Parts: sequence; structure tokens; C-alpha cells
Amino acid sequence: MNKLFAACIFAVFSSLTVAADAPQPEAFFAATLADPDDKPVALASFRGKPLVVNFWARWCPPCRAEIPELNAFRKAQAGKVEVVGIGIEDDAPAVKAFVREYAMNYPVFLARNQGQPLMQALGNRRGGLPYTLFIDRHGRVVGHKLGLLRKSDLDNILPQLLAP
Repeated sequence: MNKLFAACIFAVFSSLTVAADAPQPEAFFAATLADPDDKPVALASFRGKPLVVNFWARWCPPCRAEIPELNAFRKAQAGKVEVVGIGIEDDAPAVKAFVREYAMNYPVFLARNQGQPLMQALGNRRGGLPYTLFIDRHGRVVGHKLGLLRKSDLDNILPQLLAP
């Protein structure tokens, strides 16, 4: 966990990377994760929608700090872009309480033992948190960011997410 914490702290200073070195999204759409009620959900159900996929953990300060931005973005883009949170967690009751405490208004899933391998398959080779992937309606990764997500990041990537 110390290695992850260090990567989390490092990630605060990282920046948004756009399409040039984009990872492939197949691992995301192939995954089945549990919701906070511990029910399995196939992430393929999100295919065809512009997505902001955010990996986080309860113990990660920048992860907590970006939740209000993700909530506001989802509200502003309702029906246009979906935000998906993937907790690198295995404790469903704790995640459920966290989601309630932070009023997360977007779908949240527990990665359990799939978290690190899934993030790495989606371009996060360092394994740091938070990590966000941006996927357009055609299933193409149009950007990704290791580190604290800011409103400006979301504003800058929005045109690529919504491109026809």
C-alpha cells in the first residue's frame, strides 16, 4: 500500500494526455465488476456512450478532492457523457458508505483484485491514483490522466468526447 500511496501523491502533479499515446479500451468493456450492493455489472453495458472512467480509492486524498468536479460534470453533461467510478476496493459496505458520504451521483464499482491489472491494461503502467480515462461514443480512448482531475481537464476533453 505504501507504493500505491506514493504513486497517488506523485499523481497529483501529472497532466492530461490526449489521444497520441492512447491505450486501448477493450479491457474496460470486457470487465465485469461489482456495484456497491455487490451485484455484478458488465461494463460492456456502457459501450456506445461517451465516458469518463475514474479509478480511485477511499484512502487517496486527490481521489476524494476530485469527486465534486466529477459530480458537477456529470450533472452538467446529463444524457451526453457518463461518468463511471471504479474503486480499487474490496469492501462493498465501506464503499457504499463512502459513496453516500461524498454524494457520488455516478455509477460506482468495486474493482477488487482486478483493479491494478485493469488500470495497467488501460494505460496506467505506474499504478497511481487517481487515474481517469476518456472514451468517446465510438469506443476510442481520446485521453487519459494520471493525477488530480480538474474542471479545466474536463472542459478541455469534452469536445473530443462529444465529437461525432
